[in-house]
Amino acid sequence: MSASASMTSSPVAPVICIVGARPNYMKVAPIIRALAGHQPPIPTLLVHTGQHYDPAMKDRLFADLDLPEPDVNLAVGSGSHAVQTAEVMKRFEPVIDQHGARAVLVVGDVNSTLACALVASKRHVPVLHVESGLRSNDRRMPEEINRILTDQLSDLLYTTERSAHDNLAREGIPDERVVFVGNVMIDSLRASLPKAVPAAELLAAAGLDAERIAGGYGVVTLHRPSNVDHADTLGPIIDALREVSQTLPLIVALHPRTRNNLERFAMLDRLDSPGFLILPPQGYLEMLGLMSGARLVLTDSGGIQEETTALGVPCVTIRENTERPITVEQGTNTLVGIDPTAILAAARSILANGGKAGRVPEYWDGRTAERIASHLHGWLAAREVAEPSAVARGVA
Repeated sequence: MSASASMTSSPVAPVICIVGARPNYMKVAPIIRALAGHQPPIPTLLVHTGQHYDPAMKDRLFADLDLPEPDVNLAVGSGSHAVQTAEVMKRFEPVIDQHGARAVLVVGDVNSTLACALVASKRHVPVLHVESGLRSNDRRMPEEINRILTDQLSDLLYTTERSAHDNLAREGIPDERVVFVGNVMIDSLRASLPKAVPAAELLAAAGLDAERIAGGYGVVTLHRPSNVDHADTLGPIIDALREVSQTLPLIVALHPRTRNNLERFAMLDRLDSPGFLILPPQGYLEMLGLMSGARLVLTDSGGIQEETTALGVPCVTIRENTERPITVEQGTNTLVGIDPTAILAAARSILANGGKAGRVPEYWDGRTAERIASHLHGWLAAREVAEPSAVARGVA
């Protein structure tokens, strides 16, 4: 029986914690531990929707993060945004029927986040959204739609940066529902960094020459559909990275979507260059090891923008916008768009001058989950005094 399951023997209905995709694991793991370690403990039920469903990757991430096995796995698998969201809703509602729910805690901006928030809201179960208020202001991104709607449904909105409060205020969300707690993903980073796997070890295990990075290296991750699903966008980005690799070896953790598209566009041979070292998708501890030792990171990942800021590693973000402006304003991140000239110029500037020094933002201190647990305990207690009938129904 998992650690979270053992707590659900309590007569108090659990706080149901949702994970659906890889970035969720890093956010939920410290929250589960903080709720269990709070005095008194706050009972939880861990639900995996199966939105990302590679069993080997899931098991590896759970082990790396010391996250207990899910109490419930909805196993929804892949599908269009509409199909996936609907399937999570259909499979999640019976979980509330079976176990009750004191609240439903969702993180981030994936389809599972919105789907479970919708179900909980319609069942009059409080919705707690961790990482609220982040905005790219680009509604072409499915994640932006998920963020906006989840925040509108949520009873408690926990934020990672103070600028998020301005976004929520503009959208009419009352200030009393919003709580600044910091970035829970940095809790996982700080706890896991001593276990990170060095880049040289990863290359050696993959049969690649680790000596090639003796003078330093960069790391590349690309996976966003807007960057990798169109040949006229992906090709120039790869060409820019190829130029960078002539000066600094680049370790590419190649996402399956990106690899498939490179093959489809007959571009995979563009990675056949002495400056590229190609690895398959990596586990959490492996990516931490790669990033922490890098001279720079080139990415389109939201989470990596935050992690590089926390690590003090220069980051070049290959996107036109970011929902994490604090990483640019205070951290080590430079937003360059998708123009290959801008990508190349930013990388060369970092290699010549060391990049932005940056600083670690407020409350990115490894104690965010503790702040969430402390606040949530008081909030639930006050609500249950005010609404005892909800407790009796097992939905408070």
